[in-house]
Amino acid sequence: MSVRVEVVRVFTDSTGRFGNELGLAQATEVAEADRQGLAAKAGYSETVFLGAPHDGVAPVRVFTPAVELPFAGHPTVGTAWWFAQQGTPVQALDVPAGRVAVAYADALTWVTARAAWAPDFTFHQVADVAELAALRPEKFAAGQHYFWTWVEEHRGSVRSRMFAPAMGIAEDEATGAAAVALTARLGCGLTITQGAGSQIFTEWDSDGWVRLGGRVVPETVVEL
Repeated sequence: MSVRVEVVRVFTDSTGRFGNELGLAQATEVAEADRQGLAAKAGYSETVFLGAPHDGVAPVRVFTPAVELPFAGHPTVGTAWWFAQQGTPVQALDVPAGRVAVAYADALTWVTARAAWAPDFTFHQVADVAELAALRPEKFAAGQHYFWTWVEEHRGSVRSRMFAPAMGIAEDEATGAAAVALTARLGCGLTITQGAGSQIFTEWDSDGWVRLGGRVVPETVVEL
């Protein structure tokens, strides 16, 4: 029996280009023991399994092709946007790491998370965009590596790439959890351009919370 998976792209630029694909499936349609296998079959950097909202809060589980994550950025932003498109905007998402507050503002969908919820990335600051562009995914056989460089430090403008073979992801086009963790490390809000041109926005709060925002567009529907 096939499973319907809706696909969106999260963290696009202002014209709807780029962004990271996200698969969305209904939790009621996939047994818990089968979710990791479906995520691997789908092949997106993350696939989410959605529960029905109750009092404005929806339960969400997030899987890469290789592992389940307690929290991830582009899946929570994409899921929050998807609920709004269904006419059921939510106030929060419950993921294994904790409760993720949701807000909608103009063209952006925002979630609020803690840096401690992010996977254990190894951060590498490089000298410039040319050094960043020269990196090759096949050079990374293990771990989760986030490379970044300032574009305009006074504006909080960053360029980045992320390689995560430990998650089954050779290169991630847009990584919200890493953006949350980097924002906390630097103690300032950021505008991050990742991968081919995906755009991620963050706001830092000294109380330990980080707001993560971006644009989302629909992509396709597949049956798996």
